[in-house]
Amino acid sequence: MLSESGVSIRHVSKTYMSRQGLTHALDDCSLEIPDRSFSVLVGPSGCGKTTLLNIIAGFDTLTVGEVRLGERIIAAPGSPLHPGPDRLVVFQQGGLFPWMTVIENVCYGPVVQQKMQRTQALEAARRMLASVGLEGIEQAYPGDISSGMKRRVEIIRALINPPKILLMDEPFRALDALTKSVMHEFLLRLYDAKPCTIFFITHDLLEAIYLGDVVSVMTTRPGRIKKIAHVDIQRPRSHKVFSSEYFLHLKDEVTAEVHIEAVKAFEAGERELA
Repeated sequence: MLSESGVSIRHVSKTYMSRQGLTHALDDCSLEIPDRSFSVLVGPSGCGKTTLLNIIAGFDTLTVGEVRLGERIIAAPGSPLHPGPDRLVVFQQGGLFPWMTVIENVCYGPVVQQKMQRTQALEAARRMLASVGLEGIEQAYPGDISSGMKRRVEIIRALINPPKILLMDEPFRALDALTKSVMHEFLLRLYDAKPCTIFFITHDLLEAIYLGDVVSVMTTRPGRIKKIAHVDIQRPRSHKVFSSEYFLHLKDEVTAEVHIEAVKAFEAGERELA
């Protein structure tokens, strides 16, 4: 039996009409995301990673197959779109309400969903913001804080509910190297303190291996799972693992698989332009 917050992606295919005609985004894609695991998905641009995440989130439909959250089917052919608070997304471009203060943004979900009274939500928000070094900015607006702070607020806003699965679509891609490194530390600190199910998309292979319990490599379009690499690095983790022989070997292994698919994607693009 699949655990309550585990996700099972079973033989999922996705086709849609584009200006180029019928597009095959995903083809017979299967993947298991175990309960309370940190699962990372990598692959060349345009391979269908975000399409798959959007199907899990309830933002997009599938053509063939099914997706289950626990024992419940959350996506199947013909089923309506059904996003919900059990599957929350942290996007690359962010999603804080600019007209709300930091603490109002964090409290909004649990109060609107009537999961907490306002006083409870405020107390939980202050405690969680302090846990990632954000005490003192509760009354600031998103436009007045740094990009790294915004990412931390977005993650706290997602986790305060809490969701059954946290979906993260390249949330740190736009950050500079130093800020990204700090964000890794904060995210791992939150995960180690209270493990939850995370599905994380990235192009950064160092980030993938450093954060994940398992790294799955997707083929070029139509996307399917080509390789699954289990990351046997003890938690809690530090950046010291970057220089370990095991880490470097795993990085080379995953890089080789992604490179093969990236070349295929490039060649396919060249043919389309010819």
